[in-house]
Amino acid sequence: MALYLIGDLQGCLQPLLRLLEAVDFSPSRDTIYPLGDLVNRGPDSLGVLRHLMALQDAARPVLGNHDLHLLAAAAGVRQAGSKDTLSAILQARDRPQLIDWLRQQPLARLEHGWLMVHAGVLPSWNAHQALDLAGEVQAVLRSAQLQDFLTHMYGNLPAGWRSDLTGWERLRVVVNALTRLRFCTPDGVMEFAANGPRERAPEGYLPWFEVPGRRTLGQPVAFGHWSTLSLERPGQRPGWIEQTLGLDTGCLWGRPLTAARLGSEPGSYELISVPGQTGVAVSGQNRAGTGD
Repeated sequence: MALYLIGDLQGCLQPLLRLLEAVDFSPSRDTIYPLGDLVNRGPDSLGVLRHLMALQDAARPVLGNHDLHLLAAAAGVRQAGSKDTLSAILQARDRPQLIDWLRQQPLARLEHGWLMVHAGVLPSWNAHQALDLAGEVQAVLRSAQLQDFLTHMYGNLPAGWRSDLTGWERLRVVVNALTRLRFCTPDGVMEFAANGPRERAPEGYLPWFEVPGRRTLGQPVAFGHWSTLSLERPGQRPGWIEQTLGLDTGCLWGRPLTAARLGSEPGSYELISVPGQTGVAVSGQNRAGTGD
């Protein structure tokens, strides 16, 4: 049995198929954990969803901001934007099954010693708190409140976590942290405008994983979302920064699609990469994110 964490797919089916072939993936034996942003901006979001859904329990993704954006578009809460590539899903004969499958997926997983999220974890949260809060969002995604939730999901405020938050504000902070976070202050105030390399943090902000004393320190955390985050850091394993593993290596932008095969030792892994998407005309710069 092999376990693979996989960076952002964003509708890039062919790189995913190349990766699965490269590792001799078998759904009867192995499991993949795509780290969110399964869809959008790439050429075949419909193919990606159909393929993952067909793998059943051998594909165990978490949701990213683009996946939530698809749910909002399907619910009529938001119109697909000019850069979105969601129309094939929205017009598909099996759209109801695909959307229902997506609604069942969580925003975080804690499996095989790894906390898996799309973007980040606020410094005041430990792994189990992050999992519990993600569960609150998942319960609403699966409920009759879905449309109301999606209507109130967008926005940058509140910018930080408070335990007394309730209602839509509480869920919005959880969604923003788990699916959009890159930079925050040491006390957990989030910033969403910057999406460049971590060395270009806005004044007063840090990459979330570099906040001193964050409560997930010591817990391996795997995430995607941040394609400008370097995979190389001198003196450390590739991708391994402060006990976190960033796996969005920019497949959509023609860079590799990367997976980490988990090892038997806690926090151990082996990186595998295949060529990324080619021939995708995407205007603008690398801008991942519902609100970025």
